[in-house]
Order: sequence, then C-alpha cells, then structure tokens
Amino acid sequence: MAGRIEDYALIGDLQTAALVCRDGTVDWLCLPRFDSHAIFAGLLGTEEHGFWRLGPAHAADAKPPTAARRSYRGDSLILESEWDTPRGTVRVTDFMPPRDGAPQLIRIVEGVSGRVPMRSALRMRFSYGRVVPWVHKREGRTVAVAGPDSVWFDTTAETYGKSLTTYADFTVAPGDRIAFTISWEPSHKEPPALPEPEQSLQATEDFWREWVEHCTYHGPYREAVIRSLITLKALTYGPTGGIVAAPTTSLPEDIGGVRNWDYRYTWLRDAAITLSSLLRTGYREEARAWREWLLRAVAGDPENLQIMYGIAGERELGEAELDWLPGYENSAPVRIGNGAADQLQLDVYGEVTEALHLAHMTGLARNDYASLLQLNLIRYLEDHWNEPDEGVWEVRGPRRHFVHSKVMAWVAVDRTIKLIESGDADGPLERWRELRDDIHRDVCEKGYDKERNTFTQSYGSQELDASLLLIPQMGFLPPDDKRVIGTIEAIQRELSTPDGFILRYPTSGDNEGVDGLPGDEGAFLACSFWMADDLAMIGRVDEARKLFEKLLSLRNDLGLLAEEWDPRLQRQVGNFPQAFSHVPLIDTALRLASTEPDISRGKALVLDATA
Repeated sequence: MAGRIEDYALIGDLQTAALVCRDGTVDWLCLPRFDSHAIFAGLLGTEEHGFWRLGPAHAADAKPPTAARRSYRGDSLILESEWDTPRGTVRVTDFMPPRDGAPQLIRIVEGVSGRVPMRSALRMRFSYGRVVPWVHKREGRTVAVAGPDSVWFDTTAETYGKSLTTYADFTVAPGDRIAFTISWEPSHKEPPALPEPEQSLQATEDFWREWVEHCTYHGPYREAVIRSLITLKALTYGPTGGIVAAPTTSLPEDIGGVRNWDYRYTWLRDAAITLSSLLRTGYREEARAWREWLLRAVAGDPENLQIMYGIAGERELGEAELDWLPGYENSAPVRIGNGAADQLQLDVYGEVTEALHLAHMTGLARNDYASLLQLNLIRYLEDHWNEPDEGVWEVRGPRRHFVHSKVMAWVAVDRTIKLIESGDADGPLERWRELRDDIHRDVCEKGYDKERNTFTQSYGSQELDASLLLIPQMGFLPPDDKRVIGTIEAIQRELSTPDGFILRYPTSGDNEGVDGLPGDEGAFLACSFWMADDLAMIGRVDEARKLFEKLLSLRNDLGLLAEEWDPRLQRQVGNFPQAFSHVPLIDTALRLASTEPDISRGKALVLDATA
C-alpha cells in the first residue's frame, strides 16, 4: 500500500517529478514529461505497478522502515533521508538534476555510522503499471525497454534479477558513497551518457541556490514562502514555460470516492495566479516564459479559449479511465486526461487578464501581441459575459450564472481599461467603461442577497461559495464595504469546518449536488488562505494570522501541501503538491507582511488590485 499523501517528498528536474515516500520508495514518476506515462505507478495501485525502494534491508515479511529524519538540503529540491538502525545510521540523497540531456533520477547512499546492510529494489512497469519491460544487459548497463521507451539503470553496486525485479544488496560504512541512477531515452536512440552523480549533485545544489537568491521577499514566514516558491518552480515545464497544477493524477479529494482528476496540465487559472506570486517575489523570467507560452497556446483564437492546455500548449486532453489500477486507497476510477478542458469558464478571462496586467505593472517588457490578445478577450466577453458557465470549480452539473465568473469578467474589462488608459493599447474606452459598469451593476443586483447581507454562489441561489472571498482581493468592492464584510462572515458561518477551515461550497454526500458528483470533499486549502487574506484586509489581522499559522501547521514535514484537508480523517487529500494551495500561501504571507509596523519588507509586494 502507498503511504499517506503527506508522507511523500517532491523531487523534480523542471520537466517531470517524482514522489519519494518516507520509507525510501519512489511510488510515482512519469518520463520524460509530467504528462507522460508513469514508469512507477505504485501510488495508484500496488508494488506490481512499479516502484523503486532504497533503504535499510529488512525481512521479507516486515514493513520497510521509515526514515528517522528527512529534509531538503537548504533551499533546494535535494532530499536527504536518514535511517537509524541497530547497526548504524545511513543517509540517502535523492534528486533530479535540472535537465541538460536525458532525464535522470539519482540516489546516493552514504554511510554515516556503523555498517548498515542496504537493499535497492527496482521494479519498472511502463504505461502506468500495465507493461512489463524487457530488462537486459547492454554494454555492461541494465536497460528496460518497451515500445518507444527505454530506461537505463547504472550503479557500481552488484545487481541481480528476481521476480521481475532488479535488486542490489550491499553494506555501507562511514564515508562510503554508492550512487544509483535511472535515465530515460527513446528506445530507438543510442544509450544516454553515463551519469556523473557527484557532479550532478553539485550542479543541482548550485542551480537552486542561485534561483532562490533572486527572491525579493524578506518578510515574515519567509521559510514557508521560499519552500512554496521552490515547489511552484518545480511545477514549471522548463522548455515551454507551462505550469502544471500538480505532478499527479487521481489522488482523491474523497478517500474511496470518485473525485479523482488528472492535474498534470496547465490550467490558465492556476498558471495565472502562480505567475502573480512569482512576479510579486521577483521572478520575471518565469513570467516572461509563461506569457510566451500563453500566446502560443491561445494562438490568436480567444473565441475558443480553453481553461487548460497541455504543457506545450496541446489542446486535445481527452479523458480516459485506467481500469487496471485500483486507485489510491481504492479510490477509483483512475483518470488520465481531463474532460473539463471543453468547459466554458468565464472567470479564466479575468485571471489571464489580471496576470497580464500585473506583468505590465511590474515592468515586464511590453509585448504588442499580448496587448492585442487582451483586447480580443474583451471583445469576446462583450458578447458572452452574461451567459451561464461551469464556473471556477469546473462543475459537471448544469451551467449557472456563477457570481465569481461575473466578477472576473469585470476584472478582465477593468484591467483592460487601465491598459488603454496607460497609453499602451487602443480600444473603445467609453464603451468598455459602460460594459464594466453594466457587469458590476448586474452582479450587485442579481448575485447579492440583501436579507442575509451576502453574495451568493450564483444568481437566484441561496448557496454560498468560497470564491466570493476574492471580491475584495480583485478590487470589485472595497474591503470595508458592508456587503464584503457580510459575505466573509456568512462564509465563516456556513462553509467552515469544525477546525475553522473553509469548504469550497456545500457538497451533497451520497446525492449529486451543484457539481454533479456524489460524495463529499475536504476543506479546500486555497479557500482557507483566501479567508485569512480577507480577514487581514478588513482589519482582523490577529484572526488572520492565527488562521494562517494553523494552515501552515497542515504542511507536511517538508513544507508541502495537497489540494485539500480532510477534517474527519485529519490528513491531506487531493493531488500533491498542489500549486493552487502554495500560491495563496505566498499571497497571504505577503498580505500579513504589509500589516507589519515596518512594512518596507513587503510594501511593494502586495499590489493594490484597483491600481
């Protein structure tokens, strides 16, 4: 059985990522890209579906021992795990070098004290655990081949095969360092170059140290901010600038349920808010790369704007179910692809425009085509903003007039008006000012419940929705507006868990609800950070800080967050690690920094949405 979601560490090379459990098992790795087939899919099944365990030897019928300590080496994505055994202490260092050739996963075993017997057990299964590759020796190296893929296994340790698994049994003493590497290469090409583990380790450490040095934030909670920034960088596909929502698929929002989705794609929404956090903390190069990715993906066709694309801008993301995988803790089905790509979500226009606006405000070099795209998005919204859609949460029920979608349509128009007013674009200014006023009036008249003093999830609905917390953050209404305060307090009353965390919206248990799905889900971590942000905006700073620090306590020992927190099971659920959780963590830290008496550390980072 796979470990708990929070038991995993993330390592990656800016093109794909692996999850490493506390017991030294790699249970998830897709090669060569985030969205490629997994060669280790034990996370969603059993050991028969692929894994790589490296740790102290143990009896065949015993559970593998878990590391006594683990941490990232400084501000990097290099994982160090240590085991204390009756015979001594051993350290394993896991990392994936930022790629300059074949993708590699490198594991270095180091003796710390005593003499510790160790075992490496490598079981590669291609195509998400379905295909057993042909494993053989070639030029003194072990290679696994199936169809278009080959994976090369290199080590100085002696290896042997048994039960379709490659083993190495060895002992380490103080000062011993034994490296293991797997490298992927198309099977029709020549073998990848022999790995150089020690040089790669130094290069990887240098890469992350230099990248972190560009961070301009030095305020409170900096450790949490830096770890979240590193995680967001790790979710960026280096060759194109696309940003995946998470490196995993089908980790359940409801353990044992059907809310299992593939997040290895670039959601415009998630990528836009990720870009926002990176820009606020000094990372312009990532912003420039994402803007170029966006322009290629949309390709001058705003009328057919998708809510998500592949990491290179692919449009076809057909959804399928892998029936040979039982799912994480029997949470089936396991899905690849994502049918939500065909949905209409009008809020995306606002998120994209807000990201382009922020890039403009922070001095990113002007791109005329980006400005043209922004103008074309508004021309599309002129005719479609008042249509129902599936909304920010990608409901699979009927379309509705979601309030958040209308608010973000207003944001799109508002930010474009500001672009024109700055002199960097031309457009029908007066007409679009009228459009902005029309959308604002429509939301305030049809999306607001006067009797309860709260905005609602959709026009004519009595339900609440945590996305309403973004109303003041987007500048739609000022924080001190009574309707904003009323909405915040209503969400606290009606969408809070006993722990004080925030649900996205009411779910239905056994019956299908607004999202068209059975079952419940946990507290959505992004929504809980939004609540902390709002509380700070309306002056309830102590309450905001208390909630924020409570949310920080939900991170695993390495500072990572999944999508949700299950208040019943007291554990993380959903795909992991999740960009949509780490972005608002950063934003709320910056917001709280701006409330400090000495705001010089953060004053340039929390930008006025109405500016």
